[in-house]
Amino acid sequence: MRTKSGPSSQDRQEQLAALFRAARVIPVLTIERPEHAVPLARALVAGGVRVLEVTLRTPVAIAAARAIMADVPEAVVGIGTILNPDDLVRAEALGAAFGISPGATPDLLRAAAASTLPFAPGIATASDLMQTQAHGFHVVKFFPAESSGGIRALRALAGPFPQARFCPTGGIAEANAAEWLGEPNVVAVGGSWLCPAAEIRAGHWAGISAICARTMKALKPCV
Repeated sequence: MRTKSGPSSQDRQEQLAALFRAARVIPVLTIERPEHAVPLARALVAGGVRVLEVTLRTPVAIAAARAIMADVPEAVVGIGTILNPDDLVRAEALGAAFGISPGATPDLLRAAAASTLPFAPGIATASDLMQTQAHGFHVVKFFPAESSGGIRALRALAGPFPQARFCPTGGIAEANAAEWLGEPNVVAVGGSWLCPAAEIRAGHWAGISAICARTMKALKPCV
């Protein structure tokens, strides 16, 4: 992938950090049916959640993200579960606002560094974080957050990596989201509790809006 003109890698990372910080909570969306995409996004936005991660876990993910971008302009759509450079190209071609991966390979990090797509690679260890920072990434996804040591692990990483900013995902829920967001190196948290699969399958959009509204109301305003 050739390097394109545009904001510098550092600028893209700062923009991503600002976007995540303003969002505070980013729902991780696994959309199984394309007709669910737009009403789901509208339900999330109605509940005060605008920044969305549509994961590449289903065959309809790209079509779902495209539909949301076309029909729900209030939503800010990113692509998650980016596993390789080809996924990255698909997300960039779509015009996604950002990309997120659950981990990071050397090939993916090189491709992301050359891309114009704001990108948060996934990390679970100090070694992972060293590799991502070597490629210019200081905004990362901490995954799986709880089973990788939880908040204690995140605090341990803060010492040797003071510039790192995290979006923890994996084991985050309504009950502990505020605790994670209270950490100074956390810019947002991700999770699927905002849009339970059963609620999506049932088309219970009002219930999803209610979960979002309750979650956002319980969080302290960002500063």
